[in-house]
Amino acid sequence: MIEAIIIDAAILGGIYALLALGFTLIYGVSGVVNLAHGVFFMLGAFMYSVFVPLGVIPALILAAIFVGVVGSIVYRLVIHPVIEDEVATMVVTIATALIFAQLMYIAFGFSAPVPPFLKGSTIIWGVTVPYSKLLAFALSLGLFASLGIFITKTKIGSAMRAISQDREVAMLMGINTERLYMLTMAMSTAFATVAGVFFFTSFGGGATPLMWLPALFISFSVVILGGLGNVKGSFVGGFIIAYASKFVEEIVPEGGQIVSAVPLVVIVIILLIRPKGLFGKRVEMEE
Repeated sequence: MIEAIIIDAAILGGIYALLALGFTLIYGVSGVVNLAHGVFFMLGAFMYSVFVPLGVIPALILAAIFVGVVGSIVYRLVIHPVIEDEVATMVVTIATALIFAQLMYIAFGFSAPVPPFLKGSTIIWGVTVPYSKLLAFALSLGLFASLGIFITKTKIGSAMRAISQDREVAMLMGINTERLYMLTMAMSTAFATVAGVFFFTSFGGGATPLMWLPALFISFSVVILGGLGNVKGSFVGGFIIAYASKFVEEIVPEGGQIVSAVPLVVIVIILLIRPKGLFGKRVEMEE
């Protein structure tokens, strides 16, 4: 049993970390608390189900591109006009999430099938592990590493770090902040899409419109735990939440009924010890 928990939690942790990465990326660069983040997790899974007749990998790529474009449009039309007002930003993003959830319900009903990437399985530590889960885990880690390289080694990544540290100085340096915010939003929602596809192909079965709310709760929990705006914190926090949830689900009697409360308990414990999260700073775009 322990081996199965370790393996499943590792795979789930990679997905949680990838989901939180999108949330922390947009916050780290623009300071936006995007409460619609979970809906892009859900929307990505629905779009994957639409494109999957073209093949699973093309479907994943097309879904990420489609939702990334939608995310950048949402930023420009909904977030940009109120970005200076934190409360208004949270209100309009949560309203956007509710609108998208209703649109998905109208278009797809209560659920849509999300077929796995690969058929077949292998044995690890005596545990049968589907190839789809292994691929999701490997790609999640690969995307994290790719973002780290992107942020530290490219001009756009340098611009993102400059804006996260001081927006006014970045503007004086000639950085087009609004264009960069739109790009960051597109990347953030694309990461949420990939996390959603990985989750439903590995654990979730069919995508449902209501799944946006648990996804938001998980991503918010992870970034608070790791430290708002901290990429490294999202990575570590994702695995902590996943392992804590899996152990409670499998070991504690009635654990499956209380597992949704585990992230909150972990956050309370960590914040009592480290009020700013595990990695401390409010905004820190670093790997």
